[in-house]
Amino acid sequence: MTGQIPFLEQGPAPDGSPQALALEQLSRALHLREAAADTREAEMAQREKALLVLEDATRAKEAQEQQTAAQLREANERLVMATMHAQTMAEAAEGATAQMSYMAKHDILTGLPNRALLADRLAQSMLLAQRHDQKVVLIYLDLDNFKHINDSLGHAVGDALLRAVAQRLNGSVRQSDTVCRQGGDEFVLLLAEVDTVKDAARAAAMLVEVSSEPYVVDGHRLHVTASIGLSIYPDDGADVETLLRNADTAMYHAKKSGRNNFQMFSPDMHVRAVARQTIEAALRHALASDGLLLHYQPKMHLESGKIIATEALVRLQRPDQPLLYPAHFIGVAEECGLIVPLGQWVLHTACSQAVAWRQAGLACGRMAVNISAAEFHAKGFLLGIQTVLKDTGLDPGMLELELTESSLIQDSEPTTAILRALKDLGVHIAIDDFGTGYSSLSTLRRFPIDTLKIDQSFVQDIASSHGEVKLVNAIIAIGKSLDLGVIAEGIETREQFTHLQTQGCAEGQGSYFSRPLAAEIYADVLRDNAL
Repeated sequence: MTGQIPFLEQGPAPDGSPQALALEQLSRALHLREAAADTREAEMAQREKALLVLEDATRAKEAQEQQTAAQLREANERLVMATMHAQTMAEAAEGATAQMSYMAKHDILTGLPNRALLADRLAQSMLLAQRHDQKVVLIYLDLDNFKHINDSLGHAVGDALLRAVAQRLNGSVRQSDTVCRQGGDEFVLLLAEVDTVKDAARAAAMLVEVSSEPYVVDGHRLHVTASIGLSIYPDDGADVETLLRNADTAMYHAKKSGRNNFQMFSPDMHVRAVARQTIEAALRHALASDGLLLHYQPKMHLESGKIIATEALVRLQRPDQPLLYPAHFIGVAEECGLIVPLGQWVLHTACSQAVAWRQAGLACGRMAVNISAAEFHAKGFLLGIQTVLKDTGLDPGMLELELTESSLIQDSEPTTAILRALKDLGVHIAIDDFGTGYSSLSTLRRFPIDTLKIDQSFVQDIASSHGEVKLVNAIIAIGKSLDLGVIAEGIETREQFTHLQTQGCAEGQGSYFSRPLAAEIYADVLRDNAL
């Protein structure tokens, strides 16, 4: 066959022949070639395997490096976040500290300095005034009848009004002055570097005028006035507490002088302040130790001359001193928060006495008790009336509550509800001191009242004032037209009695008939009345 190796074509060569040797060598060469090929393949396989391992290692390394890089990035991000958070927390802590420092020295509602900051500024102003031979004026300002607005329109309107007042006061003084909210409806103004007392008086007069201008708050047009007291450094005190106390004392005198005015502190005010404190202490002692007393005054039917009702009037007993009358201590009781427990004592004692007289066969008529505005609007007032009637056993129809006009015009809806509840019980309602307040005919028609009580100031001037005569006649006519009873208080003369009787006033009360008497003496009057 063409192309074949010749000695392969001739069949097997004999052993030991050159041909056999060549074949053997050739076979060995082929085996070597195959072995070499196998070796190369194995080497290739090893190389491929090594390459794969290397690639795997490279990928693993890259993955590890990527993972490490990712972890480093994450750690770095966390570190950055932690740093930012720490910075934010530090800033928040600094802000909270600053806020707490601000709140410690400022009023939260108005943003004005509070008493603590005022005391610091006052102390600094006093040092400067001493160096420059000037004065420092401390003005204590209290809003008149602010509680009426709070009670009738709610605390939200009251708070808005306080903010408006703060803003107006701030705009009425110099930048070097300080306006502070003392608490409630009280403000204190510090006027630094004042030359004369007249300058202080002019500033106070200006504040009285500014405060009386109307405010528009949440759609309400509100009218408030201010009572202002002044103390001056160094004239009225050489330290912060003394100046504050004296300005406060002067402010109370402004209130007692009719409100809507200012008073400058004077030493005699301190004497009166001490007297007030003495009365307050006596009141507290009397409430705790049976130191109160009731006197009783008859209400007369002018035509028949018979007693138709009895009014209970409280007196304050003090050891080795004369009895103190309501005009001297009721205002103090209202200021120091004792008017409600005082009123509760009067009501319970009067009702118990009425029952005792009735059981003794003595007819005192309805028992009339004065109720202050604070009592009437106090929480639990109606329940208190019901409890007293139940405890004492007094027929509700034999109780008459005398309320002032000012106490009725506040908070009209709750007022009407309480009055109707009292009427449902059978209690009689009278408007005391009628003509001195702000009642309108619509108010009289809306409220379920029984009697109008003409204020004694009108009755006393019947003989000397034609205008008072007309006013008294008009009140009597109003009562008749509204089917209300009318009683005149403070009748002291025959002339007053005759005029009232002529005008058709059915009932009267006053010293012309009898002064207020102790219970045991009044019992004799009741016995004589029964004859």
